[in-house]
Amino acid sequence: MNNSNNFKLFLPGIANDQNNGITVIAADLRKEKTTVGLYKAENRKVTAVATSEYVTSDYASFSEMVKQFVADHAVAGVSRITVAVPGPVIGGKSEPPRLPWKLDAEEIRNAVGVEKVYLLNDLEASAFGLENVADDKILPIHTSANFTPGNVAILAPGAGLGEAGLFWDGATLRPFATEGGHCEFSPRTADEIEFYQFLNEIYGIVSWESVLSASGLFNIFRFIRDIKRQIQPNFLTHAIDEGNFVDAVIKGALENEDRTCKMTVETFLIFMAREANSLVLKLKATGGLILTGELALLMEKFLVDKKFYKHFIVSDKMEALLQDIPIYLVKDQHTIISGAALYAAFFKN
Repeated sequence: MNNSNNFKLFLPGIANDQNNGITVIAADLRKEKTTVGLYKAENRKVTAVATSEYVTSDYASFSEMVKQFVADHAVAGVSRITVAVPGPVIGGKSEPPRLPWKLDAEEIRNAVGVEKVYLLNDLEASAFGLENVADDKILPIHTSANFTPGNVAILAPGAGLGEAGLFWDGATLRPFATEGGHCEFSPRTADEIEFYQFLNEIYGIVSWESVLSASGLFNIFRFIRDIKRQIQPNFLTHAIDEGNFVDAVIKGALENEDRTCKMTVETFLIFMAREANSLVLKLKATGGLILTGELALLMEKFLVDKKFYKHFIVSDKMEALLQDIPIYLVKDQHTIISGAALYAAFFKN
């Protein structure tokens, strides 16, 4: 896949010479740790000059954190700031459910002294970040000779479930955010109805994020363990105690060490294919499906297996459309923060 063609994003300021050489601060906010970076815009790209990682809960606000970053790196002359947040952004404000803060672009602007401050949904930022992804970081999962340029869907299971789209305007792709991860999960088979009932007792409303995320992976595991009466291996007990469940269960499945691990990961991938199918159909994403996020990257060896594609194309009437959708795994783990920097440098002005 040639990202200079298929990932040609709508960045109206990319050819503006006034944006060449400007510096921007970009941030990727997370529940545990937040990454803040200083980027310079040159030759239609953004390049990281300095980055730091901070424990999110150590700060009373993002403004305090970015002030710390400015002090740590003796930053001066910043033109713009973009903050990628794991939640909806409305009117320059956001209250991400997994973060301890409320965010307000105007408050950050006044506190930090930078005139142009933007808040951006993290998956929308990730979509903008596709502009900077090298070809060797894009792994084709499925390709088709009947590929038709069009909208693109992004599915990113990680700490939560991120979903976004890129609208094809006939020449470029225009990223937009969704909150599709919070749509309700719907079961298909008798086992899935049982799984739904299991989660319903825990959550009340069962969202797709309760299934396709790090906590969702654990939900699938404990359903298989507690309801389907599968044995929990000792190595997984130790991993749970040490807070290392995700890596351990995927490793157990990859190395075929344990039946419960394998069942857990295979069930997760079936659900992932199901939700990818739904997202593609809702967006009519003939331009492709992009898989990314921490869990997708950890499950690379399973995604290249034809089983994922086999479950992805299952449909009542749309199998002919789905079978021609190209699927890619984007392995660049910095698309959110680089996308936030690109947004500041070349989308806004």
